[in-house]
Amino acid sequence: MIAVVGPTAAGKSALGVQLAHALDGEVVNADSMQLYRGMDIGTAKLTLAEREGVPHHVLDIWEVTQPASVAQYQRIARATIADIQARGRVPLLVGGSGLYLRAVLERFEFPGTDADLRAALEAELDRVGPVVLHARLATRDPAAAARILPSNGRRIVRALEVVELTGGAFQASLPEPVPYLRAVVLGVDLATTVLDERIAARVARMWRLGLVGEVRQLATRGLREGRTASRALGYQQILRYLDGTGTESEAADQTVRATRRFVRRQRSWFRRDPQVHWLDGADPQLLDAALRACEILV
Repeated sequence: MIAVVGPTAAGKSALGVQLAHALDGEVVNADSMQLYRGMDIGTAKLTLAEREGVPHHVLDIWEVTQPASVAQYQRIARATIADIQARGRVPLLVGGSGLYLRAVLERFEFPGTDADLRAALEAELDRVGPVVLHARLATRDPAAAARILPSNGRRIVRALEVVELTGGAFQASLPEPVPYLRAVVLGVDLATTVLDERIAARVARMWRLGLVGEVRQLATRGLREGRTASRALGYQQILRYLDGTGTESEAADQTVRATRRFVRRQRSWFRRDPQVHWLDGADPQLLDAALRACEILV
């Protein structure tokens, strides 16, 4: 199988479609926000026309009120990949969510969860705030507390849940990578100045396509209450604008700046991985370069 990774707006989705045509493949989504139904414009989800008849899987599986679950994604994505391979086609895992990609390609095991315990901890988080829960974590698992910011309520809740369920420590840092699925990993990137310009153009296009209206509609379906979806780039900025904080123009500018910061973090994540074979997203022969890389790396 092939994974296509890299920062936002570098051209991963388009390359995924081209590779699928060339290799008789099907795309498996690895963008955490494209898992949410209705979050289309702001996540740059390909339209049916843009998919050019290539099957795309693991999209639109959650409502915006549902918190993200990497463990659930892992199960669905791996089952989808196995099905594609069983039909004699090539799976193409495409996206920029580094943890989700690692969860599929590497040996990641997730402690169980308990809906009632999680709900109780989240209700307590809303009531007393993350600092109080962080102090509790510090008494139960000092090593985990030292690695988790006192402001990161979602992470603190998960740590307390694992400690309560297992009676052991919470793994606050990622494990060393151990391969699970054999894959050729292609990275797509652009020069920083070019990518910055592309991000600004992409955000402007999202506004023209009606991103503000999309957020308004999703707000009626509980977007504000979604712990994960409400923090998506563009969506959180527009929600603040709709709630009376700042202007629409400021929301657009904030989205551009936040996306550029996110790109820096994505680069830092993927550049640490020696398995990634990097390609220039501006190369007019990008598909040919990707196919040659696949031949070399197989």
